[in-house]
Amino acid sequence: VEYEQWQEDAVPPPEPPMYEITPEYVTLLTAPTEHFLCELEHNIYNIQFVNFKIRCLDAGQERVLFDMGAGDLPSPPPPEIGENACRFIRYHFGPEFLGIQTIGTTLEFTNGEHEVQNFRMIERHYFRDQLISSYDFEMPFVIPNTRNTWEMIYTKPEFNDEWKEALMTSPWEVRSDSFYFVNGRLIMHNRAEYNYGS
Repeated sequence: VEYEQWQEDAVPPPEPPMYEITPEYVTLLTAPTEHFLCELEHNIYNIQFVNFKIRCLDAGQERVLFDMGAGDLPSPPPPEIGENACRFIRYHFGPEFLGIQTIGTTLEFTNGEHEVQNFRMIERHYFRDQLISSYDFEMPFVIPNTRNTWEMIYTKPEFNDEWKEALMTSPWEVRSDSFYFVNGRLIMHNRAEYNYGS
C-alpha cells in the first residue's frame, strides 16, 4: 500500500477532548506526578507496548540489563496503583547500574488502523522532588497496523559518591514520568520507580 493511498483511504481517529497537558507543560514539571495525567481511553491510536529491552552501551561493558521478551519481570507495583498497573512499572537495578554512563533501550510496539505522526516521548527522572535527568525522543511517522521498534539512547548524569549513597539507600524514591504525544496531544502517560539497593 502506497503512502498516498493511506492518505486517501484513512479515516481520521475520533477527535479527542481538548487536552491541557502539552509538551511544554511537562517539561516544566519540577517533581514526579502523583497521578496519571490522561485516561487510558486517550490512547485513540491503540498503541500497545509488546516488548522492552534495556542495555548497557559503555565501551567494553556492553550487556543486556533487562529484557522483558526473555522473561525478565519487573518488581510488583504497589497495591494502591490498582487498575493502572498496566502503565506503572518498578525496576530493581542494583547499585552497579549507577556506574553506567550510556543506556540503550529497545521498545517494540504495535498500533491500530490510524497512522501516527510526530510520536514523541518526553521522559523525566526525579530523586524525591529534584529533577536529575530529562529526555526527549521523537518518531516522525508510524504506518497503520504495524509492529515497530524504537531505539533510544540515554546519556545518564554522573553521580558523585554522596549522590550514589543517597540513591542506593532510598529504594523506590527515584521516579520517572514518560509522556507520549501524537502531534502535540498527550495520549499516554506511564510512571516508574527505581531501586538501586543491593
